[in-house]
Parts: sequence; structure tokens; C-alpha cells
Amino acid sequence: MDAVAALNEIAFWLERGRAATFKVQAFRKAAAAISGLPPEEVRARAVSGRLKSMKGIGDRTFQVIRQAVEGNVPEYLADLREKGAKPLAAGGAELSRQLRGDLHSHSEWSDGGSPIEVMLAAAAVLGREYVALTDHSPNLTIANGLSAERLNEQLDVVAALNGGNGTGPTLLSGIEVDILESGELDQDPALLDRLDVVVASVHSKLRADTKTMTRRMLGGIRAPHTNVLGHCTGRLVEGSRGTRPPSDFDARVVFAACAEHNVAVEINSRPERQDPPDALIQLALEAGCLFSIDSDAHAPGQLDFLQYGAERAERNGVPAERIVTTWPVDRLLEWTATKR
Repeated sequence: MDAVAALNEIAFWLERGRAATFKVQAFRKAAAAISGLPPEEVRARAVSGRLKSMKGIGDRTFQVIRQAVEGNVPEYLADLREKGAKPLAAGGAELSRQLRGDLHSHSEWSDGGSPIEVMLAAAAVLGREYVALTDHSPNLTIANGLSAERLNEQLDVVAALNGGNGTGPTLLSGIEVDILESGELDQDPALLDRLDVVVASVHSKLRADTKTMTRRMLGGIRAPHTNVLGHCTGRLVEGSRGTRPPSDFDARVVFAACAEHNVAVEINSRPERQDPPDALIQLALEAGCLFSIDSDAHAPGQLDFLQYGAERAERNGVPAERIVTTWPVDRLLEWTATKR
């Protein structure tokens, strides 16, 4: 078995299971450490034990590499595969099978932890037909948001990856753009016009009063490029960042605007967000909104978090035909193009 592939797959399963970041990174760093070496040299160093002296190789990762170069599936990987065969969510299995793509993911270009190529490869393993790359916009400096220049560079990378991607998922160009306090979108409109998908989200001043937040969100929804309203309440219900209450806004007005302006309400699948709350999903349903079940993945293994979003959508009676991520890519792109 290829040792680099084994290390990266272990990292994938650990991410999927929400393991500690340091544990995941140990395997990704080990994979990076040996990826530039010829396979025969990796084997020779593993057999002799010299691999242990390489920076980024620890006892567990050495054991994995040694077993892989001997032609075996490493024991640690085999155990993770067995555990990973079980679904993440208790429900939503049928809807999960109907999901074709994901319109919200991040790479190391902003605050994600992996290269675009690794994210795309994981999407392929999961059977996705398409995945949108939606790194942050410049206002979110804490997340290394993309300037117009860097986004231009990324568009070239996306085009090159799609050019050599005959059988895997389509990589959609996109952005998670901040809705600024003024209600404007945080990126050059000419650049937004070139993207396949625009997810608009509020990331700051989340404790603003209802009137202020509603006005701000309406500005983002009415903006001519917005396709998806991302994690609309901004709440956190668990996780390493602690908890955060949902922001206050007039949900009926906001969702009516989403329906009017053909903007999908995101069902964010991250376990720590579970956003929107169930009551707001019901309001969005009543308003006639479309929905987008998205992973908001910041690492390859998190792309499988769509299972959590599917479970919540199914529990709330969201019809599959109103979920844009169940649509084939051609239909999806026809829909997003109506905002360009």
C-alpha cells in the first residue's frame, strides 16, 4: 500500500470523527515529509529504521509507514476504516444519498487546513459530483481572507484542476463573502461576477440589535451575486470555540427576501453550528425558500459532515427538490447564473 495515501487516509478518518487537530496534523505532516521521496527510498529507510530520524515522523506514523511499505494495510488504518463504515448521523440516510454536491468548503488559502487538491480528492472518495471552493473574503483577516489579487490567482488554480479532472468532481469557483455592516458584499463585484457560487455570511458584530442585523442581512440577500445565505444565525452550540447565542434578526422578513431574490438558505452541517435552528428551518420552509445543505468543511474529512445536515433537513420535512445540492451540476449552475 502507498504509505503517503495511508497517512492521508488516516487523517481523513480522524477528521471525520472530529479528532483533535494535533492528532490529525501528525499524520498529514508525516505524509508531507515523505511525499517527496522515491517509494524505494521510503521503503529502505522504513526497513532500516532511519525513517524515525526524519522530522515529522513519530512512533505511530513510522509504524503505519512500515506496515504500508511491507504491502499491508496498516492496522491503525484498518481499525479506522471499520469504524468509519458506520454512518455519522442517526437519520437522513436517504437524503444523504440524494446529495450530489457541496457549496461551502475551505482550503489552506484561507482558514482551511489542506491544499485544494487534497480537498478535491476527498470529495471524489465521497462520491461528490461537485464541490465549491469558498474561501473567505478579505474583511475576515483572522481567517486569511482572500484579496482580489489572491482570488484571481485561485481562479487560475481552479481552472487548471478542472482542466485535468476528467473523472472526479467538478470544482466550482466560489467564495464565502462577508456581508459588511453596510449590507454590501466584501469583494470586487467584477470578480464575484466570474464565480460559480457566492455564499454570503455575517461574521462580525453578531450581537447587533434586531433592526440593525435585519437591515444588514437584507443588503447581502438583495446583492446581485448572492446565491446562498450562509449559517444565518452565527450560533455555536458546542466545540472548542465554546458556545454563542444566535444573532437577532426578523427571520420572517429575511426568509421572505431569500425566497424573493432566489437565495438558498444554508443548512450548515457543522456539528458545532447546527445552523439554522429547527424553528428557523420551519419558517424558511413556510416562506418558500430553497435550501443548500453544506459541509462548511475546513479539512477533507469534514466533507462528510453533510450527513448531519441531511439528518436535520429530513427531520424538518425539507423536500429534496427544494435542496439545491441534490440538483445535477448543470441545473445548479443554471440557477447560480441567474444572479450574474
